[in-house]
Amino acid sequence: MDRTVLERFPAGGPRGSWPAEEFANARREEGLPARVVMDLESDTFLVIVEQRSPESVGA
Repeated sequence: MDRTVLERFPAGGPRGSWPAEEFANARREEGLPARVVMDLESDTFLVIVEQRSPESVGA
């Protein structure tokens, strides 16, 4: 699986604000299977899309 990072958001956003989730939801409405993951090393939320790599198709 290949992962593409669409956007990065700092983990310390304003209380009650979920910019990464809002961004991912907007991408899902466009048809992209976007989801949010946490990168602990950089303390950021990543909005990613996972895609099958060509060598794993049919495996």
